[in-house]
Amino acid sequence: MVAHEGHDMTMDSMDMGGMSMGTSSHGGMAMAFVTSTTTPLFSEAWTPTTAGQYAGTCIFLILLSIILRALFTAKTYLEIKAVKSALKRRYIVVAGEKAVVDSASDDANSMTGVLTTNGVQEDVRIISAPVSHVQPWRFSIDLPRALLMTVVAGVGYLLMLAVMTYNVGYFMSVLAGAFVGELAFGRFNQVAAH
Repeated sequence: MVAHEGHDMTMDSMDMGGMSMGTSSHGGMAMAFVTSTTTPLFSEAWTPTTAGQYAGTCIFLILLSIILRALFTAKTYLEIKAVKSALKRRYIVVAGEKAVVDSASDDANSMTGVLTTNGVQEDVRIISAPVSHVQPWRFSIDLPRALLMTVVAGVGYLLMLAVMTYNVGYFMSVLAGAFVGELAFGRFNQVAAH
């Protein structure tokens, strides 16, 4: 490479804004898988120094991967709950319509009205329209969905950062957690899809 203004830049050690791209023990970004048991996770403060600490870090990553699969299952159940809630909404008040009780008073033999949990509702009409795939925005449904997806994204990015350390143990821990999580929660997602 070319040296500019007294700075020597080689392919073995390249300083890019404070991030060393060369080979270092754990100060820079690794470009190949490593088997070190002292690879930091998320920060320099979380650097295992013993085999037990490294095993604990790997167990943490397994649990975090399982939690990610559980969060996806929770999202599926929230979606099912939203659809069931939409299917249960069948009563609407018809504005500007002549109330059923008014039309019933014209015919002395007619006994009409809708019996609800609040008693007889005369200005209510039952509809059974099919539920569309896109539901209207509802605070009670869309806020929990957005919060859950924010947590899912955060956990997913933490797992991505763990894999990006190129540590074989961390990588295998994330994969093991994904396997165990799918083993534990996968059947719930399959049932929910049908």
